[in-house]
Amino acid sequence: MSNPEHLSPQGRELLNRRSFLSTAGLSAAGLGLASLLQGQGLLAGNAPTVAGKTPLRPEIDPNNPYAPRNPHFEAPAKQVLVIYLPGAVSHVDTFDYKPALFKLHGQKPPGLPAVTFEGPSGNIARPFWEFKPRGETGKMVSDLLPHLAGQVDDFCFLHSMTTETSAHPQGENFMNTGFTMEGFPSFGAWVTYALGTENQELPAFVAINDPRGLARSGKNNFGNGFLPAAFQGTDFNAKNPPNNLHRPSGLSAQADRKTVDLLQRLNARHLEQYPDDANLAGRIASYELAGRMQTSVPDVMDLSGETAATIKSYGVEQGSELKREYAKNCILARRLLEKGVRVVQLFNGSDPAGGNGITNWDSHSDILKTHAMQAEIMDQPTAALIADLKQRGMLEDTLVVWATEFGRMPFLQANGTGRDHNPDAFTCFLTGAGVKKGFSYGESDEFGYKAAVDKLSVYDFNATLLHLMGLDHERLTFYHNGLERRLTNVHGHVVHDVLS
Repeated sequence: MSNPEHLSPQGRELLNRRSFLSTAGLSAAGLGLASLLQGQGLLAGNAPTVAGKTPLRPEIDPNNPYAPRNPHFEAPAKQVLVIYLPGAVSHVDTFDYKPALFKLHGQKPPGLPAVTFEGPSGNIARPFWEFKPRGETGKMVSDLLPHLAGQVDDFCFLHSMTTETSAHPQGENFMNTGFTMEGFPSFGAWVTYALGTENQELPAFVAINDPRGLARSGKNNFGNGFLPAAFQGTDFNAKNPPNNLHRPSGLSAQADRKTVDLLQRLNARHLEQYPDDANLAGRIASYELAGRMQTSVPDVMDLSGETAATIKSYGVEQGSELKREYAKNCILARRLLEKGVRVVQLFNGSDPAGGNGITNWDSHSDILKTHAMQAEIMDQPTAALIADLKQRGMLEDTLVVWATEFGRMPFLQANGTGRDHNPDAFTCFLTGAGVKKGFSYGESDEFGYKAAVDKLSVYDFNATLLHLMGLDHERLTFYHNGLERRLTNVHGHVVHDVLS
């Protein structure tokens, strides 16, 4: 030990037993106080959210970003299937029955706008398809969707949905990411960021695109935004599997295995040099997952083992080619969920350049023909998918979401054959884990023009979906550019009335 006379007064003080115990006690108290402040979100580096709550960020191992993680609280839904219909389905021609439209057909009542998104408005138009009471609940649904109509006793309808835009790209962004602008994480990315996945051989989040291609906002609908790259959706469908699944004929299995092992060692060494680089970790994890997918994806995409009854119920061999391909996508969605994929997003509609009712539900003209065309593709396979999940007992822990970006007007456009965009009232429905059955929430006005009772925003919608997955939308955050970002921005309330 050094001569005490050569030490500073502070150093000699530390050699005093009483001073040492006093300092140690104060230090322990300080650590305890810091821990309490941390838990309450009162430290400067851990500011509370806008709601005054402490952020709950998942602890993610960069070497295994897809590892399953616990939800914030116990919840019925462990997986989620989002069936998304780009182009805007007409609620007044499908699920939102409005008798006043029959009475006022051909008239232009006061109070309705003279000009809407695409120009001058025409007269009120009754539904293009007859409505009938369905199921034990007697829910009124049109003949446009006869297969889904037969399942209404299992559905929870949200009839008072509203959005903040009447443009398709922004509408898709808002519905799928919570923001009208691009660059924000999708719903599926938030869920997999929070929860990971149970199956380590398949992606945590799969986007099954329409046979006709991507929707208007493209990959932004299932992108990771500013979340780590590992949480973006992997997109493929029954017609177009991921590229490079099969080993080249000139490469032996042994050589392939040695190559993969070498790459893993090199990647691990590289990651050790940059342990805080989430993008690097995400790329490495993606490459390793891609390797595992070479065996897992061909198996999950092989529909040859499906029974003849299943093939028939989905309509794989019936109707138009587009319907048959979409039906295969629906079977693929079920198979992915069976394998434990956390989030599956199934698209019915496409076309980055528009659609005009041909490639999606955007029926500005000849809605009788164009909506009928889309319904022929979507109705039977979607209904079969939901029925299949129910028959297999998978709806006990799978949440199913059927959604579109906005609705359509109760009156025609000036062309007299189509309905314009309506951001002020539209319908979505939920079924499965944690959701009331045979229930309708909210109402639009007598025309289906504006939400009138229990108005819902997209923020409320997404807050409720996260809640059903066991996630607090006010605490699931990611610190980005000085802000605690979240799916619901600074808005949104859980709609407890729709929870079972």
